[in-house]
Amino acid sequence: MEKVFFNGEFVAADDAKVSYNDRGYVFGDGIYEYIRVYNGKLFTVTEHYERFLRSAGEIGLDLNYDIDQLIELSRKLVDINNINNGAIYIQATRGVAERNHNFPTPAVDAAIVAYTKSYDRPFDHLENGVNAVTVEDIRWLRCDIKSLNLLGNVLAKEYAVKYNAVEAIQHRGETVTEGSSSNAYAIKDGVIYTHPVNNFILNGITRRVIKDIADDYEIPFKEEAFTVDFLKNADEIIVSSTSAEVTPVIKLDGEVVNDGQVGPITRKLQQGFDKAIATRSI
Repeated sequence: MEKVFFNGEFVAADDAKVSYNDRGYVFGDGIYEYIRVYNGKLFTVTEHYERFLRSAGEIGLDLNYDIDQLIELSRKLVDINNINNGAIYIQATRGVAERNHNFPTPAVDAAIVAYTKSYDRPFDHLENGVNAVTVEDIRWLRCDIKSLNLLGNVLAKEYAVKYNAVEAIQHRGETVTEGSSSNAYAIKDGVIYTHPVNNFILNGITRRVIKDIADDYEIPFKEEAFTVDFLKNADEIIVSSTSAEVTPVIKLDGEVVNDGQVGPITRKLQQGFDKAIATRSI
């Protein structure tokens, strides 16, 4: 039976029961990470847990775990569940306490849950591309925190599904921010453009890998805001995330991108990502 890491122990999945007073359930008062597993190894795991601890600090949540401990429990979880290709989902909440909006006084222990999922790489999307739509970004102003408050993302993703698309690329006014579950990029005249790192986007780990790949291939990578119109006139469009990797967008709001073909820079980035899997997994 599948094992789950639940508040310091590895237990059967059926025994991992969360209290109705858990603040993650009641308030969305918590954070999470999603870490890819390739060939039984953890991909960019240190970067993920650095961000996990940063998110915890931003909301004043004391986890009592350091990066090495988090990596170790992740390795054990992968081994116990015999995961070859897949991912780990881990979340931490402010714990179980009587329902009050303010933090519990005295403080209670954080609740930490992690589990695994097996799945292969998205080869069809990587090879052939996906459809996307644009949608107004209605989320809060601290998107740099990987918080459990994902209702805005959920509504955007559902909008995409409604229109037979895989992703919704969000914008605040005319400025493109990111996808509902990804970072977004416009490629124009050989240059990769993506929103700068600030409170309006999550600084994606795959985004950082793509930036490194662009540097290796000497492809200009500009972190600057661009408009929806600029995106719709791009030569190539991609979205990236832990699960999506480097996914080309071949149709946006019903309009074909690059004659429906995956572009050359996207292919270079995908090649670089394949190499990164081998070199950045531990």
